Amino acid sequence: MASLPVGDALARNLGANLKQLRDQRGLTQQALARLAELPRATWQNLESGSANPTLSILHKVALALQVSVEELISAPRASARKIPRDALTVRRQGPVTVRRVLPDRLPGLELDRFELPARARLVGVPHTTGTREYLTCEQGAITLWVAGDAYELAAGDVVTFRGDQRHSYLNPGSALAVGYSVVALAAGVG
Repeated sequence: MASLPVGDALARNLGANLKQLRDQRGLTQQALARLAELPRATWQNLESGSANPTLSILHKVALALQVSVEELISAPRASARKIPRDALTVRRQGPVTVRRVLPDRLPGLELDRFELPARARLVGVPHTTGTREYLTCEQGAITLWVAGDAYELAAGDVVTFRGDQRHSYLNPGSALAVGYSVVALAAGVG
């Protein structure tokens, strides 16, 4: 079987991706066309795989769906995929292991899992002004220090704080502590 010309393959990818992204969001073509500030007929042509859009139109569509232009024209992804543990970004800060939980970059959001050995400390880096951080303790105990105040977390506890302040995490116990940090970056960052 002969392969499709590159333009035809990109248009087909775009159409399939638009339909999949629209279905995932539970929106109509009309609603997304309105978000992208495009006529519904244009959206319909894009989704059919028969359109040859300008970069300006692709940019509007990407903004409306909050994805990159590359994601719009790449080969459609399966509706699910497994990411092996070793494929996730891991960094070590002294004895502490910090692992990215999300394999894809989501604008404005960071999610990390960290393992604090007994009595280990992890110094956080203040984020941009307006950032919120949420810390939850999954296992053991974690003491969060924020701007000179201490918050003791046991398994299941959550604390929210301004992420633009100096902060650090400490395992005061004699066993491993595991926590998750969710950073919601200020609008326009990330």
